[in-house]
Amino acid sequence: MNSTEETILSVSNLSIGFDTDDGLVPVIEDVSFSLHQGRTLALVGESGCGKSITAFALLKLLPPFGRVISGSIEFRGQELVSLTESEIQAIRGDRISMIFQEPMSALNPVFTVGSQVAESLILHRDMDKKTAWLQAVEMLAAVGIPDALQRAKSYPHQLSGGMRQRVMIAMALAGEPSLLVADEPTTALDVTIQAQILHLLKSVQARLGMGLLLISHDLSVVSRVCERIVILYGGRVVEAGPTREILEAPKHPYTRGLLGSRLSVDDRRRALRPIPGEVPESTNWPRGCRFHPRCPEAWERCRREELSLLPSTGRQDTGEEQGGVPGAGREARCWLLAQEEGEP
Repeated sequence: MNSTEETILSVSNLSIGFDTDDGLVPVIEDVSFSLHQGRTLALVGESGCGKSITAFALLKLLPPFGRVISGSIEFRGQELVSLTESEIQAIRGDRISMIFQEPMSALNPVFTVGSQVAESLILHRDMDKKTAWLQAVEMLAAVGIPDALQRAKSYPHQLSGGMRQRVMIAMALAGEPSLLVADEPTTALDVTIQAQILHLLKSVQARLGMGLLLISHDLSVVSRVCERIVILYGGRVVEAGPTREILEAPKHPYTRGLLGSRLSVDDRRRALRPIPGEVPESTNWPRGCRFHPRCPEAWERCRREELSLLPSTGRQDTGEEQGGVPGAGREARCWLLAQEEGEP
């Protein structure tokens, strides 16, 4: 890969808060990552870790009680945080698109799926209705929907979950975006349909040369399509690095817990090892490392002191590109790593 590939998305020290009766509560703190053109990055973590909120912030889709406290979100060098609603509307759905987690919630139940895709084409490509309808049918066929002309006349409830997800992908691609954000695009789909959806996303990405930001709780899913992974827990990045290195040698106990909680076809005889406990509420983050109440390796310092992200030594420190991704160093937020690296 050419090391001069454009950075299309750069998130720096992003913090997000929710207004509550008790004041402003931080739910995302000091999150940073970047995504290059034509590349795929995954934000991974359990429900409640802050993945979707981070994604919503990119498009200024935070709920009314949510706001960016500090930090920067740059898309192709343009700061998004300070844009007005009318300014972000010129980008949202056109240059940046999003596939939402629940197609039945995102699709309008009273309009046919073909008309909804056509509406996106009218909005983002300035087509007349007849041309948009014909193009919508072509797009539905392009995302793998059989008998697209008849399916285009169907309502969302008449389609399977996998078909609805394909409709969402077709709508998201209407503006031929530079960046596609996919929020849990394979949730509630069986493994065969999951594989088809992931293959479709990668095929479209290769055709358009767009960046893909994949939001998921499942390391099995992201391992198939992503060059780099950012692990979130408690609203913070706890580990980041090239996918292959993280899967082969995770540095944070939370990442190891996520890996232990998954099963592949080859792991049929292995027992699942779920992470004990639950993600704490943002109003009640524990002192010290936020994962320590659930961590089997926690010690006194974990309970007492917070820690910044630390670089991890290894192949990423040679100055060369790792996993085909420029600047893809390893980082983790763990006192065990600090001991390994000789930190005081």
